[in-house]
Amino acid sequence: MTPMDMLLSRASVDTLIEPAPSADQLSEVLAAAMRAPDHGKLRPWRYIVIEGDARSLAAEHVVASMLRLDANAPEFKLNKRRQRFSTMPLVIALGMHLRPDHKIPLWEQEMAVAAATMNILNALHAKGFGGIWVSGDITEDPVLAAELGLPAPHKLAGFLFVGTPAERCEPPRRPEPEQFTAYWTGKPVSFSADKE
Repeated sequence: MTPMDMLLSRASVDTLIEPAPSADQLSEVLAAAMRAPDHGKLRPWRYIVIEGDARSLAAEHVVASMLRLDANAPEFKLNKRRQRFSTMPLVIALGMHLRPDHKIPLWEQEMAVAAATMNILNALHAKGFGGIWVSGDITEDPVLAAELGLPAPHKLAGFLFVGTPAERCEPPRRPEPEQFTAYWTGKPVSFSADKE
């Protein structure tokens, strides 16, 4: 598989089984994150690896966060989150180590974290693993972030569920890039994707 074939075949996978990447494999995957664009060399990414028995403990913190945010959260949603966080082969909490007073704007710091996360997903795929980036309102909960080691102003960008895809799956059909591409020649452009 060429590097371009690898990039074009990547898709999010949430039906994951053991094994998760070994410590050495995970170190190499996270090394790919360090290659992300990073204006100011702030390195705003932080990775909290949750494995083994710590997954169930993290799941309870996630459920507590859900209840903090919505005391009437439906039991089925609580149970679904509890089950997913407890049983994924590996969970990586995506931390954003933010510096609000820095000359680099916060949105650029956050985008650096997002770019690094995409590098992780690509590196996982290149090594034969799968992953999916999950978020939701719990990523806005400062209490959960602090419990994981990210006190304000630092935040969560979500979580990666990581493991081996349970079955070989064809990547979903993606739209053609031409729908989202326009060549500017001096006047405002329009996109065919916006005309649907």
